Amino acid sequence: MKTATAVKVKVADEVWIVTALLHRENPSRAGFAVKEIVARARSEAIHGTLRPGVRQHASQHCVANVLPDPGRYKMLYATAKGTRRLFREGDPFHPDRRDGKVVPRREEIPAKYSDLLDWYWSEYVPRKPGTHTKQSVLSLRGLGKELWAEEDPDSYVQRLREGWA
Repeated sequence: MKTATAVKVKVADEVWIVTALLHRENPSRAGFAVKEIVARARSEAIHGTLRPGVRQHASQHCVANVLPDPGRYKMLYATAKGTRRLFREGDPFHPDRRDGKVVPRREEIPAKYSDLLDWYWSEYVPRKPGTHTKQSVLSLRGLGKELWAEEDPDSYVQRLREGWA
């Protein structure tokens, strides 16, 4: 099991974690002031001490709808001047952030925060029926394999083609 000291957490991931904690604890709030995100990072002490880059990441580097300079993350969304919330699929973003990271990788954050990823995908940004994304397409891998479970794929195709002119 990884602990906060065993995992070297990136500043952007730390900002996402503390913003997700704020959202989960305050579900009725639409967003949080940058100073609230920084204060939560200080009190959560994921890195041990507050790193100077936390404020800059919450203000600019992680914010999807501002010009990237240089960070290209899409972890936060600016709802008003100085107010941030977690990015949601469908939010408009700066075109230079198209391939930006939206959430931390599970193995790159302390295990005690990994449930935030589950919360984010299941409660904060649940998928709507008919939503097509890279993730939903990738989830189709292996679909239909039961069709030829009793025979090899070539025999299955040959059987389907029987009687064709």
